[in-house]
Amino acid sequence: MKLYKVNILAQRSEVKEMEEYFVCPECKSEDVEIIKERGRDLTLRCAECGHVWQIIVGKMIQVPIIVSKHEKSFKKTVELPVDEEIRVGDIVELEDDEVRISSIELEDNKRVEKAEIKDVKVLWGESLAYPKVIGVSIYLPKGITQSFKVKVDREEEFAIGEVLEVGGYTFKIDKIKIEGKMLKDGRAKADEIVRIIGRPIRGRASRNLEIYRGYGKN
Repeated sequence: MKLYKVNILAQRSEVKEMEEYFVCPECKSEDVEIIKERGRDLTLRCAECGHVWQIIVGKMIQVPIIVSKHEKSFKKTVELPVDEEIRVGDIVELEDDEVRISSIELEDNKRVEKAEIKDVKVLWGESLAYPKVIGVSIYLPKGITQSFKVKVDREEEFAIGEVLEVGGYTFKIDKIKIEGKMLKDGRAKADEIVRIIGRPIRGRASRNLEIYRGYGKN
């Protein structure tokens, strides 16, 4: 997985490039300054160890990206290096968001798992700045299932056997569904969880879950 994080390098010419080029190859410091610029040729100096080196800034292109915030989607653009490859699961950083790529669309509406950036028609991704919305299913007696959608912090963890409360129901987690797998023991971060499944019990919950009521309504 790559993190595409684009910065303005030199305001006077608005040259842009990926942040990884500004790590000193000698001491790994990120305290680096541009001391000379000629077209796309840059001379850099590390403020920590004094090492001087040169790079050639790759050509950048604007790529449309559809950013999903659950049921809402927003069309934006991201500037990426034309000669790089991008894959599903990579993260691109926009001015006000981080977006994990979920789909790559080429010409003729073809969807692929990876592609050269120069060939991409549009990217699709999920906002990582927006809270994660996951499903909760509580199995009640007589074959009834009570379902909710809840809003949680992406770094929040949930464990099998944990007791939670949502919508007036106290329940114990029996299973956790993540992408392509059902967990029956262990724990997982909310960012990778699709659904939490449990059964009602009598007891005290470790925490209450906030019901998701729609984009912009919480």
